[in-house]
Amino acid sequence: MRRTAALLAAAPMIAGLTQIPAAPAAHAESKATGSRSVDVSITSLTPTAPKKSDTLTVSGTVTNDTKGTVSGARVGLRVGPTMNGRNAIDTAAHRTGYSEGLDGTEIGGKYAKKIGKLSAGASRDFSLSIPMDQLHLGENGVYQLGVSLTGGTSSQPWPQVLGIERTFLPWQSGPSTKKSQLTYLWPLISAVHVTARTDNDEDRTPIFRDDRLAEELAPGGRLQQMVTLGKNLPITWVIDPDLLATVDAMTKKYEVQNPSGNGTRAGSGQTVAKQWLDALQKAVDGKQVVALPFADPDLASLAHRGKNVTGALSHLQGATELASTTVETILGVRPRTDFAWPVDGAVDSSIVDVATSAGAHNVIARSDSLRETGGLSYTPTAARQIGGGNTAVVADARLSTAFTGDMSKAENSTLAIQRFLAQSQMVNLQAPDKQRSIVVAPQRTPTTSQAQAMAAALEGLSGQWTQPLGLGQAAKAKPDPNATQRVPSARSYPRSLRARELPTDAFNKIQETQKTLDNFEPILTAKYRVVTPFGNAIRREMSTSWRSEARNAAGFRHDVQTYLSGLTKKVRLVPKTDMTLSGRSATVPVTVQNNLVQSVELRLVLRSQQGNRLAVSEPQLVNVEGGHSQSVKFGTTANANGPVWVSAQLYTPDGQPYGREMLFEVNVTEITSTVILVIAGGVLLLVLAGVRIYVQRKRAAAKSGEDGGDGEDAEKAHGQDEDDSEAPRTDRCDPAHALVPEQPSDPAPDTGSQSAGPSGSGEKVDH
Repeated sequence: MRRTAALLAAAPMIAGLTQIPAAPAAHAESKATGSRSVDVSITSLTPTAPKKSDTLTVSGTVTNDTKGTVSGARVGLRVGPTMNGRNAIDTAAHRTGYSEGLDGTEIGGKYAKKIGKLSAGASRDFSLSIPMDQLHLGENGVYQLGVSLTGGTSSQPWPQVLGIERTFLPWQSGPSTKKSQLTYLWPLISAVHVTARTDNDEDRTPIFRDDRLAEELAPGGRLQQMVTLGKNLPITWVIDPDLLATVDAMTKKYEVQNPSGNGTRAGSGQTVAKQWLDALQKAVDGKQVVALPFADPDLASLAHRGKNVTGALSHLQGATELASTTVETILGVRPRTDFAWPVDGAVDSSIVDVATSAGAHNVIARSDSLRETGGLSYTPTAARQIGGGNTAVVADARLSTAFTGDMSKAENSTLAIQRFLAQSQMVNLQAPDKQRSIVVAPQRTPTTSQAQAMAAALEGLSGQWTQPLGLGQAAKAKPDPNATQRVPSARSYPRSLRARELPTDAFNKIQETQKTLDNFEPILTAKYRVVTPFGNAIRREMSTSWRSEARNAAGFRHDVQTYLSGLTKKVRLVPKTDMTLSGRSATVPVTVQNNLVQSVELRLVLRSQQGNRLAVSEPQLVNVEGGHSQSVKFGTTANANGPVWVSAQLYTPDGQPYGREMLFEVNVTEITSTVILVIAGGVLLLVLAGVRIYVQRKRAAAKSGEDGGDGEDAEKAHGQDEDDSEAPRTDRCDPAHALVPEQPSDPAPDTGSQSAGPSGSGEKVDH
């Protein structure tokens, strides 16, 4: 007996000694078979904010992640202590594994569900229902609610908690005395879908990058759900006017680029676009609508990368002005345009300066950017005065990011909804005697499942501790004097956000496109056909949506500039070959070609590079119909022969050069070969005429000698000839005198009988 007693006494020590080498293995086994070995997921909890008379129903799934079988498994509820603050909720949400002191005791009996054996890798669904009065909750507050699976394993066959999932149960026995004023922003924002291109038809049919927007607008699509869910929720609509303009364009004929980039196909979203706009018009009726600047420009990128690019900030002003017109025209409501919303509510002094430069006096920030430094024990009112007559509306970071994860899984959405409700109630419980205005600014483009979770959370509030408030009223709320009002410096801006900003080169490219458009616009007679689509395309180049599509953003900018440059080149000077001018004056034709579908007005200037040799007439105004060419003639005056370079340049009506200068050579020939031939022909005729007269007179003189006269007379005649030998004669072959009539002082030679006397009857013989 003593030996047996000794052996029994030593058994624990021996067991302990034998287990020392196996301790690491036992520790590893605890990870596989401990309180985290069975996955418990809560997929449904109703009602989300129960009242005393309600029955709470919790449903979910348990999955055995071990390689062994779990025996005697059962699922039960555990009510933990109330949370003592917002940080406590965060801590409990991230805690894993079971802790007896923190997770409470199981509510057994008929409120637990027996599962029995759970094989390795197997899953079983469960549903637990319990009247609220059986939970025996005390004071108002946020209670931790756990669902645990208890069972045994082959190595540890006794009952133990093998898995647990925690959520939160907001409990309010009656309405709060002073409810928190909750403003929930409901964003209608999408990516850029429209290109700068349009068809050349009369309707300027738009061409879309893709037809994905039709999917978002269709039943069950993201934007369709946003409108359907938001219609009955206490929200403030925050809308990008570009989305409205795009959907409105879809209600008519539109084209979509083929994925290959070659050609287009007909868009198919007309019906869903009309249905969506009709539904939205009804949904926003009587609700507050805030319009962001057109295309939702990236304010942080403008502040950090674009403000030093000349003219970049001017686009923000135009986008703000266009926002109001677009929303009022399409929805029939006058929106608020005095709110700016930087990405994720992250602000610094430069972002605030840019955001307020276009007339927005309210900047939607977030509490993880504009952090509290005064040690407040409660969440202060959202509105803060930040100087210059501007207000920062600081959205609550916890509530704003509550639904940013994957809400397509029922487990994730259920936990997110309960955590949102818990945090919102805790804000009210922090200072129940202080009524505060709380703003929630969720992600810009919630997915369908995220939107559904957001809607479920808002419906779960049920007015027990919150009441709705519009964003405009939230901005006017009296600021808490102890809340921080100091805008952080640029150094505090998150690096992760800065890395996704539009680069400086993007703004340089944007301004290059704007400059091209500014030079193109003055020559157009139907400016709206070009200025409107390209102006909107330039605004879309600055959209916040490009943050996740850097490569596509660069491609979009390139396409806009390339297309615009191609249009400008459709108006040009037709190239000229070198030409020759004959004579002192002539005309030089220059042809202007217009391959646009509208008329253009320009001024054409012709310049001689050597004005002293070739002078050109004054510039001329040119109006060329679409699809036509027009030849313009310039007068010239030549002062010297030889080649002269001449330039032709088109100008806009306001005097800016348009297109490239065209140079061509003009060869000036004052006396041409044709003129020389004409003059030579005239001289030849004169010579021939003189020869003919000379021959005729010689014949006449010869005939006179044959008729005879006395010798004396003949001698006199001979003497007369000698005496007059120096006198001018009309029978010389001098072209200059050939056609001059004979003068009285220059008598013709005597030719016969009229000069003979009575005695001169004999013939004079010359020796």
